Amino acid sequence: MRVANPLIPLLLAIPFLSLGQSEQGIPVTDPLVVSKCASCHPVDDHAIMQRISFERSTPEGWEEALKRMIRANRVTLTPPEARAIVKYLSAAHGLAPQESKPIMYYVERRIHDETGSIDDTLLDSCAKCHAAARELSWRRSAAEWKEFSEAHLQHYKLPVNESAVALLSKLAPLHTPEWEAWSAKHDTPSLTGRWLVTAHVQGRGQYVGEMEVQPGAADGEFTTRVTLRSLRDGATVLRTGRNVVYDGHEWRGRSKGSNPPLVPGAVPPDDLGSEAREVMWFSPDGATAEGRWYWGQYQEFGFDVKMQRASSAPALIASDTLSLKTASRGNRVRLIGDHLPTSVKSSDVSFGPGLTVKRIISSSPTEIVAEIDVAADASPGKRDISFRTSTLAGALAIYDRVDYVRVTPESSLAAFGAPGFTRGYQQFEAVGFQRGPDGKSHTADDLELGPVDVTWSMEVFYEVEGAKREIVGDVSNNGFFTPAETSPNINYDIWVIATAKNDKKMNGDPLVGKGYVVVTVPFYMFEGRRYVRDLDRWIEDGSATR
Repeated sequence: MRVANPLIPLLLAIPFLSLGQSEQGIPVTDPLVVSKCASCHPVDDHAIMQRISFERSTPEGWEEALKRMIRANRVTLTPPEARAIVKYLSAAHGLAPQESKPIMYYVERRIHDETGSIDDTLLDSCAKCHAAARELSWRRSAAEWKEFSEAHLQHYKLPVNESAVALLSKLAPLHTPEWEAWSAKHDTPSLTGRWLVTAHVQGRGQYVGEMEVQPGAADGEFTTRVTLRSLRDGATVLRTGRNVVYDGHEWRGRSKGSNPPLVPGAVPPDDLGSEAREVMWFSPDGATAEGRWYWGQYQEFGFDVKMQRASSAPALIASDTLSLKTASRGNRVRLIGDHLPTSVKSSDVSFGPGLTVKRIISSSPTEIVAEIDVAADASPGKRDISFRTSTLAGALAIYDRVDYVRVTPESSLAAFGAPGFTRGYQQFEAVGFQRGPDGKSHTADDLELGPVDVTWSMEVFYEVEGAKREIVGDVSNNGFFTPAETSPNINYDIWVIATAKNDKKMNGDPLVGKGYVVVTVPFYMFEGRRYVRDLDRWIEDGSATR
C-alpha cells in the first residue's frame, strides 16, 4: 500500500516547524496514529507531530519503534491497529526506493562487511553495537538526530559523538530529492500477475521458476504461489505465502513449502520448505525485484531471489553454466527462458567474442541447449548471453585458469545446542576466482567463476588442551557445518577448509580456501528473543499472542 500524502506539496508553502525544529516536518494525517500516539507526541494545528513528523524509516524501523512503545509505554493496540499504523508510517514516513536499496542487506539479515562502504566515523560509533545500516535506515531532521543521540546518552550511557551526529544529519537527512519525488507519486504499479524467478541457495546452486501474485484481503496485501526447479538436479520446490507491500516497493511477508518432507517427522534445519520471512525490494517502475527469503534460529538459511515481470515476449532467465575455460570445445550450455520459440538457429544465440555456437542441440518454450566452442585466444572476462533481443548481462565468465578458491561466507557465526535451545548452523560454498587484469589476487577486478568441486574439512585453533574436535561439530561433504548438540560453554574458533579436486596452483600445490567460524554458546536470552519474535508475528498477521 502506498499513501501519497496530499499535504506534501504544501511543505514549501507552510512553515511546519515545531519544538525547536528548524526544518519542515511531514504532516501526520492518519486518525489512528494521532489517537494512539498524540498522548506522548503532541500534534499541532498543522498536523505536525512531535518527533514522528521529523522521522522516516523502513517498515522494520517503524515496527521496532512500535514494539518499543508497546513494551515500554504500555501502548494498547489490536493486531489490525498495529498493522495499520506500520503500513501508514512506512508509506507516509518511509524511504524512497533509492534510499532503501543500499541498506537492504540489513533487513535481509545478510552477513555483510560494512568496511569500505560506510564512513569510519559511523563504524567507530554506531557499528560498535550494531550494523551502521540500522542508523542509515532512518532519515531524521538535524534536531531529531541530536535528540536521538541524547536519548542514547540517557538509556545506554554512551557519550554523544558530535561528529557522528553531524555526519548522520548529512548522510540521512529528513528531506531528500528522492523522497520528495517518490512521495508525490500517485500511480503505484500493480504487482499482481506472473513473475519469472531466479534464486541461489548457498551450497545447492541455482533455481529457476515463477511466482503467481494474487490480491490479498486488503489493499497492498498479496498471496503468492511459487514453483522453483533446481538447475543442478531438477528437484522442485513449491511454496505459498502471504505478503504486504509497503510504500509500493518494500515487500515483506512469510511463505512456506507445500512439498511433503522427504523423511516424515525428520525435517532437516535447511529444508527448503521451511517457513521463511520474505524481504524484497521492488524497482520504482515495478518491473523487477530482488531480496532474500530466510529462516533459521539465526537467519542462517535462505534463498537469494531475483524476479522480473513476465510478458509475452521471449525472455532469457538463467544459464546453467557460469564459466567456460579457454580452448575448450563441445561445451553443453543450457539456457532457461520463457516464451522461447521451438525452432531456434545458431545465429539466434550469442555468447560474445571468442565463443562460437556450433549447433543448437534442442529447444523448447522454456529451454535452449547449445553446444559452444571457446577459442584458445578468447580474452578472460564476463560475457553477455543473448537470444535475439533478450540478454543476460555478464552471465558467463571466460577464464584460462583458477587462481584461488574463496569460501563463502568468509567469516560467520554458529551456535551450539543445549536443552531448549536451537543450534545455529552454517552452509558454506567454495567459489573459484581468476586474478583480474591487475594480476593480483583478492582485488576488485578478480573474475568470479562460480562454485568449484572441493573436499571439505575443518580445523580447530586456540583449542582447549585435551579437547576433541567432536565437541565442536563437523562439516559434511557438501560444506554444511553442524555444531555439537551440547554446549561446552566456551567459544571455539575454527577454519572450514575447501580443497579443490580438479584445480591446482601454478606450482602444483592444492588450491585451498578457508572460512572463519566462531562457534559459540546459544542465545541464552531465549525468552526475550521469543517475545520479540512473537511480537513481530503479532504485528504482521496477528498469529501470535502478546
